Amino acid sequence: MSKSRVAALFGAALALSLIATAPADARRGGSFGSRGSRTYYAPRPTPTAPSYTAPVQRSMTPQPAARPGYAPAPGYAPQPRFGGPFGGFGGGFLGGMITGGLIGGLMGHGFGGGWGGAGMGGGSGLLTILFQLAILGGIVWLVMRLFRRPQTAGTPAWSAAGPAAYDPPSPYAAQSPWNGGPASYVPTTDPVADPTAGPALQIPITPSDQQAFEQLLMEVQDAFGREDYGALRARTTPEVMSYLAEELSDNATHGRRNQVSGTRLLQSDVAEAWREGDTDYATAAMRYEGVDVMVDRNTGAVLEGDASRPTATTELWTFTRPAGGAWKLSAIQETH
Repeated sequence: MSKSRVAALFGAALALSLIATAPADARRGGSFGSRGSRTYYAPRPTPTAPSYTAPVQRSMTPQPAARPGYAPAPGYAPQPRFGGPFGGFGGGFLGGMITGGLIGGLMGHGFGGGWGGAGMGGGSGLLTILFQLAILGGIVWLVMRLFRRPQTAGTPAWSAAGPAAYDPPSPYAAQSPWNGGPASYVPTTDPVADPTAGPALQIPITPSDQQAFEQLLMEVQDAFGREDYGALRARTTPEVMSYLAEELSDNATHGRRNQVSGTRLLQSDVAEAWREGDTDYATAAMRYEGVDVMVDRNTGAVLEGDASRPTATTELWTFTRPAGGAWKLSAIQETH
């Protein structure tokens, strides 16, 4: 193989590795807990989490009995995902372009036959490969922008009706990461066949509720990083506590510890809020950042993550409370 072909192969491999490689993240993961009658329904999308989020994967809530008419609401039914926005036909198309283009370039043909005779050696060599990768990167960027554009079809009921009516602004609202403040709600009764039908906000969510959600986010993350079982028990439902305790125990068994610090809420909004009997539920999309690393329990050496750099993630947290009581964390769902 000539030196120019070796250089081209090296350049292509380096470019692809830069695109595909992401920093290791030790963040606690999983999708677990209960959302009451909506546990096995996908939450509604929000500006903070606009894409489809799968229903809870691990839950002690019994699955609903099959009966005629029992189905998730149109637009929110679970749909199979194949590797993100480039799955299915799009993924095969772009994958074919990448594979065919790179192999063609290394064989002296390049994309589209090497754009022969364009003063670039018939498509061979490192310069052609890098030029082709730059064009491919532009195509990928354009496709990603198209996929991320706000969609009008299937817009949640709480935003489709127009601007929400908000409570009078409070001093907290000026610094709040919550989108637009508390949205208006429409009292309703969930249909038996479809708990997600009707308005998204069926009980009022006030600024004090939002502050409680934000406080619980920071306190649960902090307690998890300190392995403070008592603090976790006071802020979560028994079911969520059991899952967190299981993960902490597994870390200890393997001689590691998940240290979490500096949690800060960046953006959030309420996806759904409803009442079942005398119990309230609220699911909020929360984008937050913090330093999250896995360390050796004995030496303190970092095993995963970056102790000098906070990382951001977006999750859906569901909170529950008895009527007039305090909110507790009842479910966490990962977004993709």
